[in-house]
Amino acid sequence: MKFEVSGLEYLLSRADSRIAAIGKKVVDGQRLSADEGLALYQSSDLGLLGALACFVKHRKSGNWIYFNRKIHIEPTNICIYRCGFCSFSCSAGDKNSWEKTVEAVANEAIRYQQSDITEIHIVGGVHPERDLYYYVTMLQAVRSVLPHVHIKAFSAVELDYMFVKANVSVGEGLDVLKRAGLGSIPGGGAEIFDEEIREKICPEKTGSQRWLSIHRAAHHTGISSNATMLYGHIEQYRHRIDHLMRLRCLQDETNGFKAFIPLKFRAANTKMSHIDELTAIEDMKNYAVCRIFLDNIPYLKTYLPMIGKDMAQMALSFGADNMDAAIENTTKIYPVAPNITTIEEIKKMISAAGYQPIERDSMYNRLNL
Repeated sequence: MKFEVSGLEYLLSRADSRIAAIGKKVVDGQRLSADEGLALYQSSDLGLLGALACFVKHRKSGNWIYFNRKIHIEPTNICIYRCGFCSFSCSAGDKNSWEKTVEAVANEAIRYQQSDITEIHIVGGVHPERDLYYYVTMLQAVRSVLPHVHIKAFSAVELDYMFVKANVSVGEGLDVLKRAGLGSIPGGGAEIFDEEIREKICPEKTGSQRWLSIHRAAHHTGISSNATMLYGHIEQYRHRIDHLMRLRCLQDETNGFKAFIPLKFRAANTKMSHIDELTAIEDMKNYAVCRIFLDNIPYLKTYLPMIGKDMAQMALSFGADNMDAAIENTTKIYPVAPNITTIEEIKKMISAAGYQPIERDSMYNRLNL
């Protein structure tokens, strides 16, 4: 899809003066303030927001949309937390709970020894009885059977618990995990950083500052990470901008975030099921504002298991430059189950949207050019 600057200029010429001025700053490569980011959220000009987001996207990654070949392994859904938005966690002994041994996890990995996957994503519940050294053994077992596959594992919430339980500092724990095979960490557990909102939706969970400090330490240890934001529940636009601002400030400091992933709140089978899910318009607005505002995080992912096939494809026209899905639908965390099982299907979706699919590895090196 060739980006037409003239079309953006036309939209800016017809926009409200406040939004037009903000758009001009975006075109000129200037950083937006929190108030300006909030104004974009409050704008009803979805076409202009999409055009601005695509402009930023094209400036960063051209006409490419990235994908990679990965699987998910989820060791357990037993979790000490009962977050209001979660439909995944269970207590030990619950009929729907599971916990995989290290051997079982290794056996899952063995299935892919003859495949062309480049990444294994390991994340699950915060199990009350498992500490750092259990997961070290798990990483070593996976690395022993798939030595050339990148391991992205353990949200900051999981890391927090395993470090405390093992009585080690964050830095010490990350060093141990890195030596065991940890390549990078995912962005889960960020939810919304605003402390008052967090107190209502996940009061017992790792706090915002602790989440940020763990990612800061990871970056300083040479472990890159992703970042996320759970949106569409009880937060307001100002809470989202606060969240994005905190991420942007940390990225200024460390430059360790590879990608940002907006995660849509899905109401089914949660304690917050009475909340109406956001419309597609609000989803696309959120993608656009996130792409525009996060000027220092290079990539924006749309995650199929969270948002679904159609919305993921649409997000490519609102700033997303990554289409992310585990092959063979190997995740059980999210309630949406898009019928995407092969890389070829993902490539067709990208091409149908007018973009060029490009395979990457976990560090965003382009493959098979």
